[in-house]
Amino acid sequence: MSSQTLRAGMVPIARRVRAYFAPVNRATEMASVFDPAKHGAFLLDAPPPPWIDLGWIGKFQRNCGTSSEIVRAGSRGIPVSQFRGPLEARVDFDFREWGKLQMALAGGAEHMNVLSATPSADAQPSGGTPVAAVAVLPGSTASEVVLGAGAVDGFAIGDIVAVDADYHQQTGYVGTGISAAYVADSADVNHDVNYVRRVTFNIGRVAEKTATSLLLAQNLPGGAPASGTAVQKVVAFVDREGGSFFQEWSALFVLQEESGGRVCFHYPRLTPHAQATPGGYSKEGTVEIEEPLVSTVLHASFVALPYTDVNDGAQVLCFRSYFPAEMTAMY
Repeated sequence: MSSQTLRAGMVPIARRVRAYFAPVNRATEMASVFDPAKHGAFLLDAPPPPWIDLGWIGKFQRNCGTSSEIVRAGSRGIPVSQFRGPLEARVDFDFREWGKLQMALAGGAEHMNVLSATPSADAQPSGGTPVAAVAVLPGSTASEVVLGAGAVDGFAIGDIVAVDADYHQQTGYVGTGISAAYVADSADVNHDVNYVRRVTFNIGRVAEKTATSLLLAQNLPGGAPASGTAVQKVVAFVDREGGSFFQEWSALFVLQEESGGRVCFHYPRLTPHAQATPGGYSKEGTVEIEEPLVSTVLHASFVALPYTDVNDGAQVLCFRSYFPAEMTAMY
């Protein structure tokens, strides 16, 4: 094989970038890990747990604000050494697909499930008093929610359901598997027994039903429901401009090369952060399909938080991995 052929595959040529996110344990600040040795060759449509596929994204842009500072000495200020300045890295892109997690990340604050409400409920922008939750019975799994005969009649194939615990007046982070909100005082959430299900990411869509169970199209992100869990129907998702809670997630962006190689950008800790600009900035954008049809996209902007690499104790913001195509030159 000629050297020209070997070198030709060294040029990363890709059509799009794929985004994956995984939860950070907010109580311990433990990030989700992408190990290039273990996970690098995963199928794009089947990411390894706990990574969640959020689809193809547009206008992906990485910005590094970390600078190097110089130490000078002598009467003429000669450079003698250098050191890293403050760490800073940003990521901006457009979600081309809409979903609960895409909206939560683009919005940045608490993200709400609009629970199916009772007909007499007072109107509220994030949903009024919901229909009472149905208790989840033992024997349930991440893909099958056991409710018992008769109880399943309140749900239909195609419904979205939130499966999580009643709110027991606790403070701190709430949400099974994924921290969905932080409660400083139970009075702030009106001591609402349904509050955890209002914000939980532990949702699924009913694909089938049996006489006693709801069978979900995808596994619940939080795994098999724990004892004391209940389920409610979700009719929509809503985010809000404002709110005191900040989302924090691990992120992975994959540039799949046409030449057969792969580039991965792993941010262990990303939190939404919009830079102030005169006149603000657009939260949504459009991509023209064919006039007058346009696709509405969600603009997301993040700042990276530090992560300590256990291999050498270095504080880093991002890991960039390159997987060369077969038989390409190395340099």
